[in-house]
Amino acid sequence: MASIVLRVSTLFQHGRTPGQEFLGGDLNTTPSTRALLTALGLAFGPTVALGFARFAYALLLPAMRAELHWTYSLSGGINTANALGYLVGAIIATPAMRMFGTKLAFVAALFVTALALIGLGLSDHYVWLMLARGLAGVGGAIIFIAGGALTSHAASSAPPRLAGLMLTTYYAGAGFGIFLSGISLPFALAANTNWRTLWVILGLASFAVSVISSYTAWGLKTHQTQVATAGTWSARGLMLPFFAYACFALGYIAYMTFSVAFIKANGATTLQIAVFWATLGLAAMLAPRVWSVPITRWRGARGMGSAMTSLAFGAGLPLISSQFVVMLVSAVLFGGSFLSVVASTTALARRDLPASAWNAGIALFTVVFAAGQSFGPLISGALSDGAGGLRIGLAWSAGVLALGAVIAFAQPAKPD
Repeated sequence: MASIVLRVSTLFQHGRTPGQEFLGGDLNTTPSTRALLTALGLAFGPTVALGFARFAYALLLPAMRAELHWTYSLSGGINTANALGYLVGAIIATPAMRMFGTKLAFVAALFVTALALIGLGLSDHYVWLMLARGLAGVGGAIIFIAGGALTSHAASSAPPRLAGLMLTTYYAGAGFGIFLSGISLPFALAANTNWRTLWVILGLASFAVSVISSYTAWGLKTHQTQVATAGTWSARGLMLPFFAYACFALGYIAYMTFSVAFIKANGATTLQIAVFWATLGLAAMLAPRVWSVPITRWRGARGMGSAMTSLAFGAGLPLISSQFVVMLVSAVLFGGSFLSVVASTTALARRDLPASAWNAGIALFTVVFAAGQSFGPLISGALSDGAGGLRIGLAWSAGVLALGAVIAFAQPAKPD
């Protein structure tokens, strides 16, 4: 990833953004390289929206619980606030893109989310933390929808074999954020760095990478008529993927919120926690090579169903054994699949909807996702507070993900 940042910096020195290079310049690059650079530049959006703003909470949660004396239900409530904010962001994203343009909505959401992360370090009052997490959710949803739309339109101008790789690369940006969090936050906590300070650092890091994504977005040449209006379209043909995606939202968040607390409760060291989370993030970063073809070329929603099957197995492994080696395998399966489920929704929208409806289709998938993950932390938190502990919460995760996989496989293929 460092080489990518160096490459992007070189483009700026030449007075061009990655998006401009892909769509117009050459700088001695091939179409494949230009397409990948565009996706990578935009991918710092999910790094902020998910890698930092959503999933870093799992690493900081044990320290926050210990100091603030939270139950798992209260811990889940903070994530529900983030999810409700995400739902609000998903609802307002399409009107915001129509009013201000997709690029401006994307860039503004990046910096709003970074500010919200800094806000998490300014107070330990529960209501304040809920509001800051909620604002981060609003920004994260707009980042995801607007960035997904920008990537989709850029992929339309790329060679066909690269379209799927661009989409999965964009969403894999969240894996980079998870990886960075994994190799830094556990050691900082072990060195007695206060969790408030770490939230501020995450916010400042978000500002830094948002600059790259912003330059990339402004360099893209989009067709404003396609971006601004949805035209006439129907979502009825995607009802099964919508239900499957709701199951994904309900199930994945339990694992991503409480998996670190689970291995910590089973005696994991600081190094093991760091390796586990970094492995999950690294698997997410490498996932595009595995899932780009299934989610864009397999008929129906089989790509989504296959990724959710992998997720269910990954979430279920801790129920078999809490040994660290087993948890690493779980991290590989889960990390290598969960962002590809998100990418599959964009691929389905691109394949089954007219180009003028891509924004609205992606937004509707995001609304379904946001609604599902709003209830996920509360359900899994309440289950984890019961007699079975975190193991029951993870069982819920695996079961709902398996149900979603079955529903996705039932989606009929669109006639050629």
